[in-house]
Amino acid sequence: MFFCSNCFADTEIKAIINGNKTIGTCDFCGSHDTHVYEIGRDQIIAELFDGLIDIYSPISDLPADFPREKTDLMKNILCNNWRIFNLKPDAVYRLITTLCSDRYKDQPELFDSPVGIRQSQDRTYLEEKSILKNNCWNDFVEGIKHKNRFHSDYINTDKLFVFLRCAVKTHRKGEVLYRSRICPNEKGFLRTEMGPPPDYKAKGGRVNPTGISILYLSDSKETTLYEIRAGVYDFVTVGRFKLQRDIEVINLADIDRISPFIGIDYGFDFTQYAVNIEHLKMIAQEIAKPLRNDNALDYLPTQYISDYIRSKGYDGIEYISTMCKKGANLAVFDPSLFKCTGTSVYDVKSISYSYDPI
Repeated sequence: MFFCSNCFADTEIKAIINGNKTIGTCDFCGSHDTHVYEIGRDQIIAELFDGLIDIYSPISDLPADFPREKTDLMKNILCNNWRIFNLKPDAVYRLITTLCSDRYKDQPELFDSPVGIRQSQDRTYLEEKSILKNNCWNDFVEGIKHKNRFHSDYINTDKLFVFLRCAVKTHRKGEVLYRSRICPNEKGFLRTEMGPPPDYKAKGGRVNPTGISILYLSDSKETTLYEIRAGVYDFVTVGRFKLQRDIEVINLADIDRISPFIGIDYGFDFTQYAVNIEHLKMIAQEIAKPLRNDNALDYLPTQYISDYIRSKGYDGIEYISTMCKKGANLAVFDPSLFKCTGTSVYDVKSISYSYDPI
């Protein structure tokens, strides 16, 4: 039987399949003329999944007080908790039990009954290996807002750094990004007026605290129009910013999409990844979350993480735009890394709304 790269979202597994350079039809998702991998040809992928499955225990082997809401069927866990597959749970079950057939024969309860991770309830393990120790994201948020802002004891920054290193992205010299400002008339702003405000005028944002100015850019003109919330009949100046040298940033848009199979190279194992999955998802969501009232306190959690990233020597943070579908933003710590090379003025003629009843 054959499975294909389209069955997977995980970059490492896709690379192995594509590197096989065999074209055929997938027996699991039905894709034709695609890169496929024959089950049984070798044990490379099977051994990777065996390592992942090893961290789970069937419910019959877990302590009696283990929270039942922390257990689920393996097929659901692989679909919902890990960003590995592009398949529905039943197809995942068929693929994984075929791929790991020997394991399935020896321990069918791992695949057919609810399973859980014993260490996920071990306070000593979490204190040492979890980004948020024994806390949840809301504990961290409330703590940094109302208890201890500058020396939070809610977060293991060294464990956070383990995963941040997996989300490094390089932007090359010469790349062009965009920044917009609503202007009072059709004359627009000069190039020299398109940069960030000086430090003494800088208001707090997602990535910067009050008094520290950074440069917020976007991947397209359209994204910038959404980000500044331009309205009908507004005049908008869009500046083109050219990168002056190669830079390395942390791409928080991908922080919760790290392949679990690269852990051996970065210093984490499957269990440590598993207990941090939800924390990584919250970080990715929080940095991109639209804020309705621009309450300065609401920016504190991401400002804390951003300041830590800056302290490690990275040049900025990339994150998805929730204002523009498929858009991306880049917050650059040192504005001089980009130079405004030109501007254009636009007259906004129309906007469209999407809304849901409450």
